[in-house]
Amino acid sequence: MSLLRQGTWRIIDHSTSGLYVRAIDSFATDDTLCAAVGGGLSPAVARAWVHKKTVVMGIQDGRLPYLQKGIDYVHSQDYDCIVRNSGGLAVVLDEGVLNLTLVFPEENGKIGINKGYDAMWELICHMFRDFDQEIEAGEIVGSYCPGSYDLSIHGKKFAGISQRRIRGGVAVQIYLDVCGNAADRAALIKEFYARARGGEETKFVYPEVNPAVMASLSELLEVNLTVEDVVGRFLQSIKSFSDELVSGGLSGEERPVYESYLERIQERNEKLGI
Repeated sequence: MSLLRQGTWRIIDHSTSGLYVRAIDSFATDDTLCAAVGGGLSPAVARAWVHKKTVVMGIQDGRLPYLQKGIDYVHSQDYDCIVRNSGGLAVVLDEGVLNLTLVFPEENGKIGINKGYDAMWELICHMFRDFDQEIEAGEIVGSYCPGSYDLSIHGKKFAGISQRRIRGGVAVQIYLDVCGNAADRAALIKEFYARARGGEETKFVYPEVNPAVMASLSELLEVNLTVEDVVGRFLQSIKSFSDELVSGGLSGEERPVYESYLERIQERNEKLGI
């Protein structure tokens, strides 16, 4: 049975409120929800979130030889810059990029890594099932933050999926390039790596970003989508996989856990001088 089929889904919509806080807030929030779901304190969670212009680095990016030069460039382009508390590599957030998080209870290790990724892929296919376009999963070489579950149409990537596990909870996150200029976003990351790597050989292989292999859903589906449109599709799809929907932000019990996770992420960023 599909992981998406849940008796109850808890819906949290931060697609508007997220514009007024830094992106580190969302990573602390997802860690909190992961612990809550894993601990049986919350049903499965489906969360939408959007932030203003931010480059979100992965842990490996923090090891770039000239990292500060890359960060300075990002800031010069009027983007915030943070490092998240998980693997993967740099991605771009802005008001045309919708992020979705699904949080499941792990249930004694029954959710394999691929099963979590497959659930998100299934959700995205369901959300856009009215379009006659196949959404494929597989690494798109030349994209930023490449991975085996890059989502693409006609070989052009519009989304990347990551996964995080905490205390018996599984959080699967995706960024969806909904509208705006995907090539410009890719060019920003390309220049970030050029400056932060400085032409030096590194043990870790960072992507050689090619803006031509990335596109927005609006471009690929040839329709003017907005983030609000896609949030609506997200909520309708989640509803179809559930007997009950409940909504609400972090509970009083979850709030101190959130503060603790936020402090950890802030400390990681401070160590890198961000």
